[in-house]
Amino acid sequence: MKLPLLQVRNLHIGFAQGDVVQDVSFNLALGEKLALVGESGSGKSVMALSLMRLIEGAQMSGRCLWTPQDADTLQPSATHAPHTLDLVKAKPRELAAIRGQDIAYVFQEPMTALNPLFTVGDQIAEVLEIKRGMSREEAWHEAVELLHLTGIPEPVRRARVYPHQLSGGQRQRVVIAMALACRPRLLVADEPTTALDVSVRNQILDLLDDLQHRFGMAVLLITHDLKAVQHFADRVLVMEKGRVVEEGAVADVLTRPQHPYTQRLIDSHPVRDVLFAQPEAPVLMEAKGLRVTFPVSRPGWRGWLGHNEFVAVQGADFVLPQAQTLGVIGESGSGKSSLALAALGLLPPQGHLRVAGQAWKGKAAQDLPLRRQVQVVFQDPFSSLSPRMNVQELVAEGLALHAPELDDLGRLRQVLITLAAVGLTEQEFPGLLQRYPHEFSGGQRQRLAIARALVVSPQLLVLDEPTSALDVSTQHQVLQLLQRLQRERGLSYLLITHDIAVIRAMAHQVLVMQAGQVVESGPVDQILNQPRESYTRMLVEAVYQKK
Repeated sequence: MKLPLLQVRNLHIGFAQGDVVQDVSFNLALGEKLALVGESGSGKSVMALSLMRLIEGAQMSGRCLWTPQDADTLQPSATHAPHTLDLVKAKPRELAAIRGQDIAYVFQEPMTALNPLFTVGDQIAEVLEIKRGMSREEAWHEAVELLHLTGIPEPVRRARVYPHQLSGGQRQRVVIAMALACRPRLLVADEPTTALDVSVRNQILDLLDDLQHRFGMAVLLITHDLKAVQHFADRVLVMEKGRVVEEGAVADVLTRPQHPYTQRLIDSHPVRDVLFAQPEAPVLMEAKGLRVTFPVSRPGWRGWLGHNEFVAVQGADFVLPQAQTLGVIGESGSGKSSLALAALGLLPPQGHLRVAGQAWKGKAAQDLPLRRQVQVVFQDPFSSLSPRMNVQELVAEGLALHAPELDDLGRLRQVLITLAAVGLTEQEFPGLLQRYPHEFSGGQRQRLAIARALVVSPQLLVLDEPTSALDVSTQHQVLQLLQRLQRERGLSYLLITHDIAVIRAMAHQVLVMQAGQVVESGPVDQILNQPRESYTRMLVEAVYQKK
């Protein structure tokens, strides 16, 4: 009788505070695609990462039986130990032999998974030299081939660039290439598409599907995106509070869910609850002929004589009135983030750009009053919040610069009022002010990031993908919070997102960007329901479909 590649039996994973994974059991066969879904804090990532002991301090019990097999014969591997190994009881040297070799990982954020000091080719080649014993030359040629295999154009040239010189989708392809270097039997993909726009998400999922069929490996996909599950997986496990509450074929679970929790996940979607646009509302931000450029070094000796110019935004026009939301959509590399940085005064713009009637001067002292009026909420609060600062220090930091007239008691009062406004209170979180970011869930950290921006009473928030890293139900809660704050405080939002559902729920006006230019703009209903441009139609219609 053929054994599954991985058999998990009654798995418990805990820390000093208690168990986070309880009594989980499932099988995963070679060639199978299994999705693990659930809200933030459900235990799905902890379980997947603990298979290879990648979480320090995790205490495990139960069994995780690993039986190496060859993809072509589906029989015990001739090149690996033929016996079944219990990963829970495995010794460090046994895990080291499997880690990256038989079980490889693709992580959520490639910019943190890749080393910024080395070229992407060097990082892939290093894996090949260490794990497969290749020479430097052999490893480099194989690295280039892997980049080609994962669909990166000009792989020879791209192998010599650094991670920051690639787009988000290209960086994720590099991480996949690195994971595939040793031809693993099991690929664990932990939220591999969260930070990507919809069309690139589809490309990455299609790439994983193609590579899975080509190499015959098993894939464990950890995600909160049910559309990604429908697009990619064969079977799905739904986790709630550390337990599996439902499992089965994707078509059965997503169309006929049996558990109330699964039904709630499926029904969670952004709901529009915003004020009607007021034609007479004063203009808070206005741009005409906005242009943003970057210097680009010339190759070879020509670099000593000057540099070329890369145009990130060309001739953008828009108006953002008070208490309204301007949504900016476009694929990776379209220029929407560069536009946001110009709005924040972090990139020198050319053309006309006014915030509350004033232009950025490019000097810290002169821009200080205006900077208080424009704050930002980033995509990933875990990266944007300092892990060395507690809640009180994080939220109060802006007050020291923008409200120096407040004494310690006044700053504390303002911090508590702002935290309460975003739903974080001492009653719900004892010792709230002395807690650190890692002690909160993803949605709670995003509330903390919003509080940090709100504490100085700005007029405009730049929201850079504020919900893309959150599960569907937490996303719904954060959007409700942003909608309420806009109604209560008259805030304006410049919303950068690739999620059309978020645009429908939040935006009054929409700006569609492609290759640095605004190709279409107008009221949200007109742009999303009756787009004029084929590019806009592609963005609106770019939804996951089962291959």
